[in-house]
Amino acid sequence: MDSDGDGIGDLKGITSKLEYLKELGVGATWLSPMFQSPMYDFGYDISDFYNVHNEYGTMEDFDNLIKKANELDIKIVLDFVPNHSSNESFWFEEALKGDEKYYDYFVWEDGVIDENGVMYPPNNWNSVFRKSAWEYREEVGKYYLHQFVIGQPDLNYRNPDVVEEMKNVIRFWLDKGVAGFRVDAIAHLFEVDKELFGGKYPDEPLSGQSTHDPQNYDYLDHIYTKDQEETFDMVYQWREVFDEYKEKDGLTRVMMTEAYSSPQITMKYFGNGEKEGAQMPFNFVLISDVNGKSTAAEMKYALDKFLTFKPMDKLANWVAGNHDNNRVASRFSPELVDGINMIVLLLPGIAVTYMGEEIGMVDGFVSWEDTVDPSGCNTDDPINYVSTSRDPERTPFQWSSEKNAGFSSADKTWLPVAEGYENLNVEVQRNVERSHLNVYKKIVKLRAEPAFRYGRYESVAFNSDILAFRRWHDGDVYVVVINLREQAYTIDLSYFDNVSGGLEIVVNNIHSEKNIGDVLEAESLSVAGNESLVLKLVK
Repeated sequence: MDSDGDGIGDLKGITSKLEYLKELGVGATWLSPMFQSPMYDFGYDISDFYNVHNEYGTMEDFDNLIKKANELDIKIVLDFVPNHSSNESFWFEEALKGDEKYYDYFVWEDGVIDENGVMYPPNNWNSVFRKSAWEYREEVGKYYLHQFVIGQPDLNYRNPDVVEEMKNVIRFWLDKGVAGFRVDAIAHLFEVDKELFGGKYPDEPLSGQSTHDPQNYDYLDHIYTKDQEETFDMVYQWREVFDEYKEKDGLTRVMMTEAYSSPQITMKYFGNGEKEGAQMPFNFVLISDVNGKSTAAEMKYALDKFLTFKPMDKLANWVAGNHDNNRVASRFSPELVDGINMIVLLLPGIAVTYMGEEIGMVDGFVSWEDTVDPSGCNTDDPINYVSTSRDPERTPFQWSSEKNAGFSSADKTWLPVAEGYENLNVEVQRNVERSHLNVYKKIVKLRAEPAFRYGRYESVAFNSDILAFRRWHDGDVYVVVINLREQAYTIDLSYFDNVSGGLEIVVNNIHSEKNIGDVLEAESLSVAGNESLVLKLVK
């Protein structure tokens, strides 16, 4: 929400809308980076980790946000971006002036000079956003590493000063009252120790993918720049800082880590048996493993994976959308919005909703001229940029059918508002009984039931299109049924142990023609195309 009419959301705007989160039943909200930044990558290039970005407001605005959130019992979680800073930070500017302390905050390497005297980057490493991950600076006569945009020089975690500095950043914001951090791009934190290779960073091997485009990130297998063992120890060290605070006041601070890695690697973020790590290593299976073409069996396989690998004493978590991936309604289908929300909110563990998924927002169209995401801009391709740009899922939140969807009074918003907002917004959905928003609220209420808080879980793919799962606890039994396709089916839910006889509809998706309170027979349940149902066993 934009409070001052400049077309950009801000802290006062968020504070003014916190009651909406309370209405949804949200217990905590994570803000994307709000620190001082030149905005080459929308706040993920931080020039001052200890200050609020001026477009978003002041430190007083942040304090007021925390105060209001506390009154509503909503936790505020910040985005911690430890992998890199900004090339406009004090640290980097001092490094360029030859300050030894700050020079060692970054990763530097000599270029390679060919027989003609032409200098090239140190090796073949590519940036996540395409092209070389190295940028030359004449001031020091060396290249610096940037695994993301040129304006994001990687920090050097083999330097104890950097380690301590970033712990101080964590302490600063915990002292301000934040409830924890989502840790960005954690898998990239460490590069291989170059001393193991004679003091030179080695080339990465080819992946066999994107063979037509050597500048693409996927062209290489990132064995030297991603998922290094030292990364996990760093997470455990941060957890010790979090726990210092818990010892003082008894309140847990949460750490959520972002890594698109195998389950085996993801589980290491939880801890190693001796040391604790993140409580929430993000589980991205609903983003990375499945989409609108996936079968029920593929969905079951994806969902069961995290539960299979996670330690028994840790919580699972479920994420179907975020600021880096197409929206649920666009990636699956608008008809599956409620079904995916049922999965996210009713599986065992923590549920994470990206803003707008509760009302079924779709990706907006952002023209090449309006594209601002470096991932799209770096393609230099006005036709195919859409396949990599993250702008479509970042369009402004749709509050109402007023100008700019009620997000801003400005003539131009930072990204264009998605088409169709006049009918797809919070205000419209609040006033319609069968809306994504009201279905979402019902599912959230259901989450509080013991069967969903503490209950066991079992899933079944009844055929290629129908996924169902059972949650049960202390005599209460629920079955969630999701039809991923348009074809209708009749299924026998007595396949599940202790499920027979009458099942009452507790929640159904907005396209379902059945009624809440209807009692259906478990042995012959008719499921319409694209129908999603939450059923409770009638005792």
